[in-house]
Amino acid sequence: MHEYKYQLEIMESILITGKEKQQLYRFAFALALFTIGYNIVEGLVSAYFGYEDGSLALFGFGMDSFIEVISGLGIAHMIVRIQRQPDSNRDNFERTALRITGFSFYILVAGLVITSIYNIVTAHKPETTFWGVIISIISIGVMWLLIVGKLKTGRRLNSEAILADAECTRVCIYMSIILLISSGIYELTNIPYIDSIGTLGLSYFALKEGLECFEKAKTNKLCSCGHECSPEEKNSL
Repeated sequence: MHEYKYQLEIMESILITGKEKQQLYRFAFALALFTIGYNIVEGLVSAYFGYEDGSLALFGFGMDSFIEVISGLGIAHMIVRIQRQPDSNRDNFERTALRITGFSFYILVAGLVITSIYNIVTAHKPETTFWGVIISIISIGVMWLLIVGKLKTGRRLNSEAILADAECTRVCIYMSIILLISSGIYELTNIPYIDSIGTLGLSYFALKEGLECFEKAKTNKLCSCGHECSPEEKNSL
């Protein structure tokens, strides 16, 4: 049933008019701009409360949001590029954004891992992780709506690039879930090291995102996070 629905959406994408296509590209660009704006706000709020409450997981989550802003700029640029030239390859701006994002993730991972180990050794405990619970729940809801919007738009346009961006957004949900679990457990039980363990979980996904950024920068086209397009998929980009 799901495959039939996807094939039907592809057929519909062939039939859409030029005006409808431009409207869809504008909507995709608006989603990219909203993602950038949301990550800026999320980063500021998370970093502030993470620092004030002594929650490394929440602070690291905020730093990740700032890095996602750089990635979002590359995505917004990509949408404008494929709108103007559907068959064009990744350009220097996107490659540079990917490399900067990748390096930023590596620096973030190093800082989070070192600080997590230090917190474990010194038995550091956050004052509260209440805001980690609240922020992660909001993030899960917002990211889910963004995924739905990007998937619908990508399928209507038959754009593997936009669909790939939607799949990459799922990583943000995974990181939010880790923050929610670690913050929730600590808030309920006050068990030591839970915040640091959650931070190490965030570090894993941040490292994975960093690796994928450099993989993307090496190739012209990627159809999903960290995977190269097949010949058939490349022709559809």
